[in-house]
Amino acid sequence: MESEALIQSSAVIAGVVDYRGRPITAGSRKGRWTSAFFIIGVEMAERFAYYGIGFNLITYLTGPLRQPTASAAVAVNMWSGMSMMLPLLGAFIADSYLGRYRTIIIASILYILGLGMLTFSSSLLPSILPQKCDTAMEPSSCPPSQLQVIIFFVSLYLVAFAQGGHKPCTQAFGADQFDQNDPLESKSRSSFFNWWYFGMNFGMLFTTVLNYVQDSVSWGFGFGIPCMAMVLALIVFLSGSRTYRYWILEVTSPFIRIGKACWQASTVKASQTEEEEEEAKEAKGVIRLFSIWTACLIYAIVFAQSMTFFTKQASTLDRRIGSSFVIPSASLQSIGTVSIVAFIPIYDHILVPAIQKLTGLQSGITMLQRIGIGMAISATEMVVAALVEMKRIKTAREYGLIDSPDIPIPMNLLWLMPQYVLYGLSDVFTMVGLQEFFYDQMPDSLRSLGLALYLSIFGVGSFLSGFIVSLIDKVSAAQGESWFPNNLNHAHLDYFFWLLAVLNALGLLIYIYFAQAYAYRKKGCCTML
Repeated sequence: MESEALIQSSAVIAGVVDYRGRPITAGSRKGRWTSAFFIIGVEMAERFAYYGIGFNLITYLTGPLRQPTASAAVAVNMWSGMSMMLPLLGAFIADSYLGRYRTIIIASILYILGLGMLTFSSSLLPSILPQKCDTAMEPSSCPPSQLQVIIFFVSLYLVAFAQGGHKPCTQAFGADQFDQNDPLESKSRSSFFNWWYFGMNFGMLFTTVLNYVQDSVSWGFGFGIPCMAMVLALIVFLSGSRTYRYWILEVTSPFIRIGKACWQASTVKASQTEEEEEEAKEAKGVIRLFSIWTACLIYAIVFAQSMTFFTKQASTLDRRIGSSFVIPSASLQSIGTVSIVAFIPIYDHILVPAIQKLTGLQSGITMLQRIGIGMAISATEMVVAALVEMKRIKTAREYGLIDSPDIPIPMNLLWLMPQYVLYGLSDVFTMVGLQEFFYDQMPDSLRSLGLALYLSIFGVGSFLSGFIVSLIDKVSAAQGESWFPNNLNHAHLDYFFWLLAVLNALGLLIYIYFAQAYAYRKKGCCTML
């Protein structure tokens, strides 16, 4: 027994080396939680930077950049969508040419450059460029120069491009620190996705303070802080280099290999070599994922609302604490973040062990079951949001504020808490479940792509959200009154939220159908129900 344990502990982990290029044995101290904590720390700083911009972006667009509400919502959706689609490019570059470690470093440098330009465009540039103001206008009400707008959006999309390389590679690199063939490390890897999401949302909590700085101090300072956070993230990441496990890149790009297998699968061939059969299995496994990918798109449309209409909804309410302090409307998104941070330890340490005794599964429930539960909570979230919006409009009418959008509606912010809490709970189930699912079900050499596919769900969802908003805005405006006017007291956000609730319920039924038919890659056949 001792000799067997010794052989097992000294077995080399296939395809994995340390920072000097030396093979890593199963008993090595490289990787595991020591490395994972470095990477989770990097994610905390990066998410603080990304959402430090994203959460309050619609406020900046409708404020200093003077954009209409509907146009600003579409712009946020387009930027968010692009941020979630570009990881497909980042994953391709990482898995085929650079590797995840190098891609993370390059993406971090581009991230810092983009945030630096963003800071410049919102602070120094307005004071340099002449503004075209009417004599009756106050300087703070002057429209921005065209050059300022161009530089702002170039900077914004440079951040999106950098995030496209950073996001899928960092998470995949973190999960790579655990050996899937070791029972204990495999269990730790499943737990890693929970704590990864915990760390990510813990970093996002600090955006509450950042949003206050942006609204009450200056936008330049509010964009400069995320830039410094990314500098810190890069330093932390480099500090852990000696502890990491590194996957060796394949000689042939896995994308080319899988593409070749898909082509061969479409042609009639009398016999296949063992290698071709294995490649064909991998290709079919990747193709099977698209049924789940498609079924989650409606959930992604609902997910996009927290950064747009939830924030605008909050901006109309009385947000004062005491006589002078005003809570930034974007800071209310921290309610969802707090619910995530609070619930993940409960899920990981209480719910999973309890459900394990009933199901016998190491993770308590399957990945697809976890995703489905979150989607059901999301549908409930939109019902609650619609009811709260109806209450908001009713209160505005009762106090005669329908035509006074600049006067806060005397309605407590706590009315918005349920929809944000449900938003957070649905995230714990669906988002973490999707991350683990798309990482776990991908071939080892394509795991950055797996996480990029997961992110692309929310990219396409953001694009669809922007398209739906534009379409409804045009159709409803042509009929007399837009659902999304600049004066939200005349808006029909409740109609929009009811529409999303119905679509979400329909999406859940479609998802259940595909989940029941899905066969897991490493386990014979395991269904949703």
